[in-house]
Amino acid sequence: MRSFDICGDLPPSYDVAVSGDYVESSTSTRDDGRVDVTFTAKQPGLEALLQSARLPEEQPSPGAILEAATPMNVVIQIVGSRGDVQPFIALGTRIMASGHRVRIATHGVFEQFVRKAGLEFFPIGGNPEELMSFMVKNPGIIPKMSTLVSGEIGQKRRMIAEILQGCWRSCLEPDPNTKAPFVANAIIANPPSFAHIHCAEALGVPLHIMFTMPWSPTRQFPHPLANIIGSGAHASVNNFMSYSMVEILTWSGLADIINEWRARTLNLEQLSPRTAAGMMEALRIPHTYCWSPALIKKPSDWPYYIDVCGFFFRQEPSYIPQPDIAHFMSIGTTPIYIGFGSIVMENAEKMTSVIQSACQRLGVRAIVSKGWSQLGKNCNSSDIMFIDDCPHEWLFKHVAAVVHHGGAGTTACGLLNGCPTAIIPFFGDQPFWATMVSAAGAGPPPIDIKTLTAESLAEGIKFCLTSDARRAASSIAALMRSEEGVENAAASFHRHIPWGDMKCDVLPSETAVWLFGHKKIKLSHKGLAILSEYEKIDMKKVILHRSKQIRIGKVWSDPLTSTTGALLGTITSFSKSLATLPRDPMKGMMQMTSSIAKGSLVGMPMALTEGLRNVPQLYGDKPEPTEPIEGWKSGMTHAGKGFYTGFADGITGFVTTPYREAKKNGAAGFLKGFAKGSVEIFTKPGAECPCSYANPVPSQAIFGLMAYPAMGVYASLKQQGLNSTQAVVLESQVALGIWKLQQQPVTPSEVSLVLSNFKILK
Repeated sequence: MRSFDICGDLPPSYDVAVSGDYVESSTSTRDDGRVDVTFTAKQPGLEALLQSARLPEEQPSPGAILEAATPMNVVIQIVGSRGDVQPFIALGTRIMASGHRVRIATHGVFEQFVRKAGLEFFPIGGNPEELMSFMVKNPGIIPKMSTLVSGEIGQKRRMIAEILQGCWRSCLEPDPNTKAPFVANAIIANPPSFAHIHCAEALGVPLHIMFTMPWSPTRQFPHPLANIIGSGAHASVNNFMSYSMVEILTWSGLADIINEWRARTLNLEQLSPRTAAGMMEALRIPHTYCWSPALIKKPSDWPYYIDVCGFFFRQEPSYIPQPDIAHFMSIGTTPIYIGFGSIVMENAEKMTSVIQSACQRLGVRAIVSKGWSQLGKNCNSSDIMFIDDCPHEWLFKHVAAVVHHGGAGTTACGLLNGCPTAIIPFFGDQPFWATMVSAAGAGPPPIDIKTLTAESLAEGIKFCLTSDARRAASSIAALMRSEEGVENAAASFHRHIPWGDMKCDVLPSETAVWLFGHKKIKLSHKGLAILSEYEKIDMKKVILHRSKQIRIGKVWSDPLTSTTGALLGTITSFSKSLATLPRDPMKGMMQMTSSIAKGSLVGMPMALTEGLRNVPQLYGDKPEPTEPIEGWKSGMTHAGKGFYTGFADGITGFVTTPYREAKKNGAAGFLKGFAKGSVEIFTKPGAECPCSYANPVPSQAIFGLMAYPAMGVYASLKQQGLNSTQAVVLESQVALGIWKLQQQPVTPSEVSLVLSNFKILK
């Protein structure tokens, strides 16, 4: 079996062992920064068990849905380099053409890159150059000792915490430039953004993962970050289980950061690595993998909600080469391309020397991208030209072969243009692509960066210049040109949206935001405004609508371990609160009381109940499925959570002012804030609105369609007992509703349609 090697230095020991009825597994770190995963079969038959395991049943498909059924606000969350962002700009542009409002949420340095494409931008924080530098030095899951000693781990952890918060803010804060309110109806994300599933759970919206390397368990190949060491188990078993082991290790390293953020910002329950590992599969979260089936076909054991769509290619930019580039291309033999994009190397001068020596050995000319490492210092060869940014779409049409780090976008562009490809992988999905390109015959085996020399680089380039490599690359290019990766990805996104839960019941052209009454009638902002103005609904019966319920709960296997675990959790929570007493006695006492109350009244009874319910699992039977908790009548509601402040002071003050005052002055402050907010809610919203409505809507509806629904929703939800996160989600939705009514005033035909449909529903 091939090994997907990523190079690095020796990390500290980090071992995990798992034992089950059929197999034992353990992990240990390698000297290349990756993880050895060892599986030992305890009894035969595991492969047959996996083969016989039923995949989720295929959902009946109404056909390929290419366009939007209703317009949505879509946020695309991306963590990574420019090469990671660029494909999603192509996707965002296509989705926007379907009628959606699209926001790209990524690092601040890419703002102009995103806005230039006509898409909205939101900064999530984090420095991609520092992130790339860290990944080059620590390419595996476990960081090396020098990184731990230097303090870079703490810096990276702070960056992850910043990105988590930034991703959440991107779901419901206004546009930083235009100040237009925004609340996400759907989330698209790449896995390294980490916040995606938690934001979706908090808001109750659909999530779609899109990525360039396999992140879903399959028997066909192992997780790219795992090196399999099997003993007695079939290769397909090793491959399949490697995904769980890598996920558990990843969660073990990030659990405290994510759980702290879930608890403080999202008001969600904390997760254990056991609960978190495998949750994407358990929840059947749609995944779309952005690679060409010409290279890797969709594994047969991936279910219906996982698609392989093809590479994402943006529309080729208009480009006229600078005179010096045009001149270099026109003289002598066709050059090769060498570049490492956003990779930040520790020794750029050494790499420059290696490139120069390799090219001289073969007598080839080269055009080299300086990249973030600024290659080219002290190079004195007239056969090598070092350049700044140049579109690969143009450049790769004029070179004989390409040598690079193996980023998915660069790999795809090279193969699309029939370029044989030599890859020097550094981390992430790069070894995966190096191996796949080599297996297809379009390039040499992965070139080890740790042992890179002029000789090994020259051998790789020499392979790319063979006729066999050119034929293989040309064959792949012919297949790729028939694919439409962006179109297929947009279709995949639309196909997995629960449109029936997204549409407003009284105005189907609008997206549902609110839920009314025991019949659970779904209402858009306009629908709610019209029904409120005509006094057709009781605003106390209006709540926020959750179009996609995502519940990540603890797994209670039996009564004994369940109640023991809940008790230990209560003790831990109480101990943390006790430590707060010396610094803040009031806060400490409140947290201690809350810990005891939550543990005794909720945690342990729930653990006991769930443990008893799962007893049948102990003797091989299936427990009865649990009924979802929805609404205040059936239990605690997992309502939307968010981070948005400072809009419509008069209305939002009814919720925010008591919180603000209570934070400063305790209980007395809360009473003062409540009184103040109650007065302001009637005094401030009276400002005139510039929008107008045609008959039959009366003139006073200009005020009513704005303020009355907002006031009613606030008042009714306030009575239900909002936590701080629910309150800011509500603020964001009310602000968005007011803004949308200003941008698109209600028409007579919409009034007629809403009233007619509501009468039928009632």
